[in-house]
Amino acid sequence: MWKFTEEKLGQAERTELDAHLENLLIKCESTKHWTEKILKQTEVLLQPNPNVRMEEFLYEKLDRKIPRRANNHELLGECMIDAGHEFGPGTAYGSALIKCGEVEKQLGGSERDFIHTSACNFLTPFRNFMDGDYKTISAETELRMAQSEFDRQAEITRLLLEGISSTHAHHLRCLGDFVDAQAVYYAQCYQYMVNLQKQLGSFPSEFSCNNNPPVSCSAGISVPATLPTTLTPTVSPGQSSPSLNELRSSCGPRRARVLYDYDAACSSELSLLADEVITVTSEPGLDSDWLMGERGHQKGKVPITYLELLN
Repeated sequence: MWKFTEEKLGQAERTELDAHLENLLIKCESTKHWTEKILKQTEVLLQPNPNVRMEEFLYEKLDRKIPRRANNHELLGECMIDAGHEFGPGTAYGSALIKCGEVEKQLGGSERDFIHTSACNFLTPFRNFMDGDYKTISAETELRMAQSEFDRQAEITRLLLEGISSTHAHHLRCLGDFVDAQAVYYAQCYQYMVNLQKQLGSFPSEFSCNNNPPVSCSAGISVPATLPTTLTPTVSPGQSSPSLNELRSSCGPRRARVLYDYDAACSSELSLLADEVITVTSEPGLDSDWLMGERGHQKGKVPITYLELLN
């Protein structure tokens, strides 16, 4: 079976057919070659005129009777007989022409019989071999070759199909290589990000409070644990800073500087940018950790821990 595969892949010579069969095939091809040549040359001998040969060939293909045509001897004989009658059968010359014409017509008849006999007993068997036996032999030979090629192809296909299991094993190894490559990739990405994190951690902080964890206010916002003394003076629990108390008692607007950026959590709050100055007021009903901020036409609640009141 491996020999078939090697033959198909060009790694070995194809299996030779039976020697006797090979000799018969060679003999058949030689017979076909010489039979074809003899057939054509005999047709030229029997009918030298190619136009007439073509006409007779068409009549045969159309299965129609070939019209009778006088040959050259018959035409010459008719011509001599007519001339002899013209000169007079009683004259020596006229009588001789008539006798020669009759012999020429006999020669023409013999030629016609020769052509008919040759066509029936010689050309017809040759044509039967070319149109019948040889075509059958060629078809059988082609079928045998096609069957042999099919058998080789089927064997090769079977061998390839039997190798599917090894193909699965190879693909499994390839899948493992792919997963290993992914693991290396993500490990490298993790290491790159850890190194970047360390490098960013080595930069000095802009505010001291950035290094401390945030704490949660009652309103649900994260604020730094260490606050400026301007906003968170040392007071006992329950007391408010003097500035805030003053703001609440005056009920008037005050200007305040924003210490840190703040993103509003809802539509009732006002987003802030560090170092901007806004107007704040204390309104009834607000929680103690919130003020009402105003910037131009924008208005909303702001956390007091993000503000520094100005004079």
